[in-house]
Amino acid sequence: MVSGMKAVRVRVAGRVQGVGFRDWTRREAIALGLVGWVRNEPDGDVTAMIAGPEANVSTMIERLWRGPRFATVSDVKAEPETLAEIPADFRIAG
Repeated sequence: MVSGMKAVRVRVAGRVQGVGFRDWTRREAIALGLVGWVRNEPDGDVTAMIAGPEANVSTMIERLWRGPRFATVSDVKAEPETLAEIPADFRIAG
């Protein structure tokens, strides 16, 4: 892994679908200079793959606990991921 870079897969639970969570996540990630993707899951959760400078990834994880205005986040779980699976931009995957 590149020094100072971090990649995580994050699962966000709560009222996170139908509230603009994916668009909000994309905007926040881009503003922090992060790359990756975000998608809705069939069980109602949202999953994101996030990579970039360690401090910015940590900031994004903190922001995911808040979410957009109408979201209610009940849990955020982050697991380490390899940088090899991260796209060069930040996109909504589904």
